[in-house]
Amino acid sequence: MPHISVTAEQTPLKPAVIMANSGEITTYEEFDQHSNQVAQLFRTLGVHAGDHVALMMENNAHFLEICWGAYRSGVIFTPISTHLKAEEIAYILQNCEAKVFVISHRLRDQAADLLQVASGIEHRYMFGGIAKGYESWDEVLDQMPREPIDDQSKGTAMLYSSGTTGKPKGVLPVTPDAAYDSPHPLGASLGVFFGFSDETTYLSPAPLYHAAPLHYSMMTQDMGGTVVVMEKFDAEAALAAIERYEVTHSQWVPIMFVRLLKLPAEIRAKYDLSTHRFAIHAAAPCPVEIKQQMIDWWGPIINEYYAASESIGATLITSPEWLEHKGSVGRVTAGKLHILDDDGNELPVGEVGTVYFEAAATLGARFEYYKEPEKTAEAYLNDALATTGDVGYVDEEGYLYLTDRKHFTIISGGVNIYPQEIENTLINHDLVADVAVFGVPDEEFGERVHAVVEPENWVDATDEVAIELVEWLKERLSSIKVPKAIDFMEKLPRMDNGKLYKRHLVDAYKAAARADDTKAQ
Repeated sequence: MPHISVTAEQTPLKPAVIMANSGEITTYEEFDQHSNQVAQLFRTLGVHAGDHVALMMENNAHFLEICWGAYRSGVIFTPISTHLKAEEIAYILQNCEAKVFVISHRLRDQAADLLQVASGIEHRYMFGGIAKGYESWDEVLDQMPREPIDDQSKGTAMLYSSGTTGKPKGVLPVTPDAAYDSPHPLGASLGVFFGFSDETTYLSPAPLYHAAPLHYSMMTQDMGGTVVVMEKFDAEAALAAIERYEVTHSQWVPIMFVRLLKLPAEIRAKYDLSTHRFAIHAAAPCPVEIKQQMIDWWGPIINEYYAASESIGATLITSPEWLEHKGSVGRVTAGKLHILDDDGNELPVGEVGTVYFEAAATLGARFEYYKEPEKTAEAYLNDALATTGDVGYVDEEGYLYLTDRKHFTIISGGVNIYPQEIENTLINHDLVADVAVFGVPDEEFGERVHAVVEPENWVDATDEVAIELVEWLKERLSSIKVPKAIDFMEKLPRMDNGKLYKRHLVDAYKAAARADDTKAQ
């Protein structure tokens, strides 16, 4: 497996990165030199192997160069979501002890807010422009040598959880000492399974600050392939990019499939997708009807995996397998799977419980949430078994099915209700663009089911449509699962990695319920 420096030497003019909308190309020669300059700058600033840096920017041609500069200099790098609030960003910066922080000029308002709440960062830079409190990243980088540093070593990404159920948690991977040009950790597993090679053209429709887009992009480049980066996801533009750049591989989240399927039929049929051989999806379970329609459209090229940044285990499933086990996320490929009840007892086939993995030797030692020993301990049942809080069951053939996050399970009248099933049903209604289901306080039953819908068209945000949706659900779900009420929201807080920022919705509704109770007293 070649390193980017080898590809740069052998095929210097080959595209390392293509920006999908603009067509801007960075060749491997340029990419290698720019990442060397990043590594040189880190050393000039006193950032050495094992130190931390952070970056926060939209998808652009230089994002991956910064990551590779850290990767080849032994530095731990943390990409940060552009959708976070200043207090959340400050928490991450302080928690990861970033010595260097690089932010985009497009995010200058957030950059200004950070000056008030984030302290202790030695070096603050702004990319693509300048603002008070930040040095110019472009100017200082341009002064750096384009040759490799003398002490290259293997770095790693430390990504933070999305914070859907609390403060973000930094997942520090267990990384064995390795040479700077040793293969990407995913190359021998997912890379082989999904057929990545130096002939791969990989489309990344999602922000690079999320785990899958970042790791797949860097793995593609490590193998000498080309990464096509969408500046921002748009359903039709994604199809156009597959045709224009002859994309072979791609990675999606289910909400993107929903957007693709809601394109008019003539638009969906307009583009040549014949080069597209592997469409990978993960991050959130996909509604059965949505995935079935995608396979009908794209053919049996859709592959799914279930894993987490914690690297405690993984499952995989191909299209043919899925058609025999609809709704499954696959069988275990790393680790040993256990479904346990709240007392830690193993549950039989078909019974729903918390998903635990007994880490495989290939996954290394015990992971940790950075500087969060209590949260790390909560993830472990014992020294071997760990969970990220998902709930599910296995069938007789060992295929795993996810039902929801444990934190979002609704307990109504002593019965467990899993919002995911309701969301997966409601998203198929023609008038629904997105949906969030959760529990709200109920005096009689403890909790009741509530839904918030983002309509395809805001004119449909009416009481009549809410009633129509409830009646539609009654034909498809048992009565206990049907929401007692449906509200509308113009845009649900869904992150670019496909996960709903449901915590904010739940907190807001529970706060309103407490306020109503106070008034009643």
